[in-house]
Amino acid sequence: MAVNFAKRKMVTVLSIDGGGVKGLIPGTLLACLESKLQELDGPNARIADYFDVIAGTSTGGLLTTMLTAPNKENRPMYAGEDLINFYFDHSPKIFPQKSNLRGSVASLTGPKYDGKYLKTMVNQFLGDMTLKQTLTNVVIPAFDIKLLQPVIFSTSDAKNDDLKNARLADVCIGTSAAPCFFPAHYFETKDSSGKSRSFNLIDGGVAANNPTLLAMTQIWKDKEEFAEIGPVDSRRMLVLSLGTGSDKEEETYDAAVASKWGMVNWLYDGGRTPLLHFFADASCDMVDFHVSTFFHCLDSKENYLRIQDDTLTGNACRLDLATKENMQTLVEIGTKLLKKPLSRVNLDNGKLESVKGNHTNEEALATFAKRLSEERRFRQTEI
Repeated sequence: MAVNFAKRKMVTVLSIDGGGVKGLIPGTLLACLESKLQELDGPNARIADYFDVIAGTSTGGLLTTMLTAPNKENRPMYAGEDLINFYFDHSPKIFPQKSNLRGSVASLTGPKYDGKYLKTMVNQFLGDMTLKQTLTNVVIPAFDIKLLQPVIFSTSDAKNDDLKNARLADVCIGTSAAPCFFPAHYFETKDSSGKSRSFNLIDGGVAANNPTLLAMTQIWKDKEEFAEIGPVDSRRMLVLSLGTGSDKEEETYDAAVASKWGMVNWLYDGGRTPLLHFFADASCDMVDFHVSTFFHCLDSKENYLRIQDDTLTGNACRLDLATKENMQTLVEIGTKLLKKPLSRVNLDNGKLESVKGNHTNEEALATFAKRLSEERRFRQTEI
């Protein structure tokens, strides 16, 4: 049974950052969260049953779709425990590992990867399923390079406008079309009168690599749907935001080096794409700053849980290194992250700092799961 919108005390939100194969990190956290929910509510509990809105960018958009797309029994297509195997099964074919030289040369003359496997795979899984069929509201950003503006795909908009009711497969391909890595994605939608709308999309990470604020904005936009709990502010929102890791502590670049870079170096440096790296990290941090401040100002810090690891180093930082060894490393990073102390961003220096109380991220997820379970039971009681 998916989230029922008839009555509620809180509006619940899940947000998942973009990050390529690093999606294994939030995938590990999501598997943990779902196991905590199952301990409370039984083995059939699924993440989509507990969230009013699930938002995801790029690889986070793929995870969002996997958690909310219905199977033949009208239950989520994937359980939390299936997410890790999904990456191990498909990532090496989405990001086929070539030599560094060949990959770097290809990325100067065209996309590093042709994207054919990704398109085939998501079309095979999702077929003609559309946004309005998801089991709970989703919010997935992309960027339209023809209009030079973000495009926000959402279930609620899709239900109200056929031209916004895109195929989930097209949304997944569009939000994942990272510049330099995959081709831009074109598709059209049509309404019953024959009117059409075209989309020319690249990765949603260029607009919102951390889609938490987008999810919250969608709730304010759809405020009539949540009117029974009164004005929706941070005191009535329960928000979980999951990052895909960053390398802040490694301090990879400095001005002395970057001042000598030309166009090629900004696009390719030792297996990384610095320009995309900077945009993605800046987007994630700015959103975290805004959301943290928002909850802090209304004295509701406990309603916002952001789990991120800013200690990644070396190959673990790469978006497309889909070797078995690196993917296993990313799973281990996610597993270790669960045991690390709960942290919050310091709004002065941008660093993650441990929260007083010696709670781990796993304990924080367990507490969050309990609050989700209590909210769901409240709704079922009211029904």
